[in-house]
Amino acid sequence: MEGLLFLGLVAVISEAFPVGMHSGDKVLRLRPGNEQHVQFLKTMSDTEKVDFWLPTWAELLMINSTADIRVPAEWVSEILSELDKIGLKYEVLNENLQVLITDQLNETLSRANYNYENYHSWEQIEAWTAKIAENNPKLISRVEIGKSFEGRSIYLLWVGKRKGVVKPAIFMECGIHAREWISPAFCQWFVKEAVESHETGSPLKTLLNEFDFLVVPVVNVDGYSYTWTGNRFWRKTRSRYPGNYCTGTDANRNFAAKWCSTGASKHPCSSVYCGPSVESESEVKAVANFVREHVHHIKAYLAFHSYSQLLLFPYGYTLSYSMDHEELNALAGNAVAELRSLHGTNYYYGPGISIIYAVAGSSSDWAYDLGIKYSLTFELRDTGEHGFLLPESLIKPTCEETMLAINYIATYVLKLSS
Repeated sequence: MEGLLFLGLVAVISEAFPVGMHSGDKVLRLRPGNEQHVQFLKTMSDTEKVDFWLPTWAELLMINSTADIRVPAEWVSEILSELDKIGLKYEVLNENLQVLITDQLNETLSRANYNYENYHSWEQIEAWTAKIAENNPKLISRVEIGKSFEGRSIYLLWVGKRKGVVKPAIFMECGIHAREWISPAFCQWFVKEAVESHETGSPLKTLLNEFDFLVVPVVNVDGYSYTWTGNRFWRKTRSRYPGNYCTGTDANRNFAAKWCSTGASKHPCSSVYCGPSVESESEVKAVANFVREHVHHIKAYLAFHSYSQLLLFPYGYTLSYSMDHEELNALAGNAVAELRSLHGTNYYYGPGISIIYAVAGSSSDWAYDLGIKYSLTFELRDTGEHGFLLPESLIKPTCEETMLAINYIATYVLKLSS
């Protein structure tokens, strides 16, 4: 069986990434110093000669703000020449993205067993959700909460000790943006830790007695699958609508939280396209319907993204503080202190709009407005050195330190729920 899995993975990878697909692509970090610089970068974005990583949309650029952009190999000479011409200084964060992609895939190919320090294709993750539920029936149930646009199942793992009564729950959402592979890797790591907690005696063992953790390892299953079989840097869903000549919607701009009012685009080709309507995406609808159905016992909503090393809380769509700002700010501050205590990794924290950029239609703001007070978003490692191509060697430390923050948040919420 392991041999067959290995051969299947080889086939998927061979099909997914032709040699040199991103050979010569560079990632640049820039700080536009005047309006000419800003307008130049916006124009480059409109012509699709650059791919904005941070911020995710050129319209969010401001003078003296930092921008990380991917420049495809065929445009590198032209873009660098233009940057020099207008005096916009830049730092090359990565000289050749294909090298990082190849490193990730070579490490994946080196192992035949399912390994949590490994990135996995959607097919592997789907099989894992079935197996881990089957092997741990007293702890884990697998629930299909919906279907994707392309017909894939969206699974939720219901993790917690069975007590015969309704328990307070924490909802955990991973993989809503396809290219952020460390996010699904963390959700898998969390479930592994839950299974092992009875042997390790970790704080999670106690939490599992009192809480249910509702874990969606990959929300955007179509987009995630496409990062393995098409474009490694795909972000959106894979939906298509009549009259739209571009594919996909940003699922984290599609929730009913001041939908498409700020930090999102109505242009179907934009990486932050909000979709034709609220909850137009079947993946978003699946999550929203499930959460609405169980909202009375969901006490926290945790979303996992990358990259930037941030812990965010509402709001992303307004500069006004939420009603619970002071409490959420203290909770986030203590959680990142716990996280930092293991490997010294520094996280910033605060309201999304102040710490990163404006976002309307995000899942965490929607969950908060629905009445789930403890609604937070993690932007996991790193700060740009590898960006969306975080090496597999960093999966373990990233997940270990994030677990400390989750344990702290869950323990805090539990005290207030008891």
